[in-house]
Amino acid sequence: MPVPSDLGQKKRVRDPRLDFFRGLGMLIILIAHIPYDGWALYIPARFGFSDATEMFVFQSGMASAIAFGGTFDRGGMMAVLARVIRRIWQIYWAHIAVFVTILSLMALAGTRPDGVPYLDSLNLLPFIRDPASLMPALLTLTYVPNYFDILPMYMVLLALLPVMLAAERLHRALPFLLIALLWMAAQAGVNFPAEPWSARPWFFNPFGWQLCFFTGFFLMRGTIPAPPANRGLILAALAIVIVTVPFAWSRFQGWVPVFHDAAGEILFLTEKTRFGLLRMVHFLALAYLAYLAAGPAGARLKGGVVRVLTVVGQQSLAVFVTGMVTAQILGLYLDHAGRSAGPLLVANLAGFTILIVTAYLVRRFKSKEKPV
Repeated sequence: MPVPSDLGQKKRVRDPRLDFFRGLGMLIILIAHIPYDGWALYIPARFGFSDATEMFVFQSGMASAIAFGGTFDRGGMMAVLARVIRRIWQIYWAHIAVFVTILSLMALAGTRPDGVPYLDSLNLLPFIRDPASLMPALLTLTYVPNYFDILPMYMVLLALLPVMLAAERLHRALPFLLIALLWMAAQAGVNFPAEPWSARPWFFNPFGWQLCFFTGFFLMRGTIPAPPANRGLILAALAIVIVTVPFAWSRFQGWVPVFHDAAGEILFLTEKTRFGLLRMVHFLALAYLAYLAAGPAGARLKGGVVRVLTVVGQQSLAVFVTGMVTAQILGLYLDHAGRSAGPLLVANLAGFTILIVTAYLVRRFKSKEKPV
């Protein structure tokens, strides 16, 4: 029996599935960012080509369809441009604030127990040695250390959003042509520079990752129809998820080395920077199964945990920024407490608590804001 195509409704309301899975993604991203967190061995990224980054980008695209697509439909291009520029401005300064905060934290932390400076572990020593020349590069996003690369990528995706909406108004198929051309440009190596002294590009190439973002955007907008529930699609999605495991799970590859060699052969299809196509295939398979598991309009998403994660998902920018700083603080704690089961439990549960408290505090502050 087909699932109703409720993802593309004309009336835009808060989608509980979107907020819940964004909240879940925030917790997974925290685990992935805590240095040498043993719990990271069990996150979905260890068993497949896609990871929480795809969740973040895809769901950001869906949220953008609600936030900006409706604005474009009601107010036109100037209205959506104003909202997009304002959002990019907010994210830009969030990026700068996170960089300065973590730079200060790592400078104060000094040296890791193994003798490596904390600043060096995040490629921040060049900035400390020559801040005068690197400050312009930081402010123009031409100095983007790997840990700080998601928000710059997200800014570019938002900047492309009015272009895609304008293209859609000209012809329904035109944005998909642009998406394909941009993705192919990324595969050819088109990217932004990440540091002035080398040819290293941004770790997350926005021209590749826009494929994931705008798939979510146009799915929520209704331009791409929601997939039906049928046995063939379910079996295909399950097969993709299961068959992928040996090519992604490093422990299995240690048992059966031929899969390690095979993973190397298909690396161009699974590479993260340019967003290899198999990452998208794997993510869509997982997303489809999660979509069905949640039920129509998220009917099966019930209970206290769901409510908490929904609030976390509703405040994703504040939670993400807090998580980036929190992850490094927890890494410092683990460096001194050790990474046995007890300290890992304390660190991860403390991190979850901080993100949840942040989400509830931000929601409370927003609810008290007076309209300007």
